[in-house]
Amino acid sequence: MSAADEILDIVDEHDRVVGRSPRGEAYAQGLRHRAVFVQARDAAGRLFVHRRTPVKLVFPSLYDMFVGGVVGAGESYDDAALREAEEELGVSGLPQPAFLFKFLYDDGAGQSWWSAVYEVRCDLPVSPQVEEVAWHDFLPEEEVERRLGEWEWVPDGVAAWHRLREHRSNTPG
Repeated sequence: MSAADEILDIVDEHDRVVGRSPRGEAYAQGLRHRAVFVQARDAAGRLFVHRRTPVKLVFPSLYDMFVGGVVGAGESYDDAALREAEEELGVSGLPQPAFLFKFLYDDGAGQSWWSAVYEVRCDLPVSPQVEEVAWHDFLPEEEVERRLGEWEWVPDGVAAWHRLREHRSNTPG
């Protein structure tokens, strides 16, 4: 089955399931669905950053500071976060990513999805999927900040990045 044929839950503005659709149709018609964003850090606290391959359905060849993807029909956010993190990092045995918050991403041009943001520590050697990841490295957070203005990033990842920074600045501890 191709990625475009994967069945997704279609949700309303309150994240309630209102139908199902193949991913390709959901994207083409701008149907609201669900996605997960997982910030992965290594033992030194550096962030996993990668550039997507040119064959990706959405945002091909752009940089991302999260691993993740769409939530399949009937799948929980938590299950999707672990599945996507392990798939994209090319590891197994990751701890369950910690849920941080959820927000409704809307690009203003008809693309919208509920986005659950997680974090996970990955002490394992990574071996990202060559179909998904063209380049990767673990970078210090300061370098990611510097690169925001230099590299072309996935817009939903940038939105999640800014919301995550705001979340952390408003969270005690």
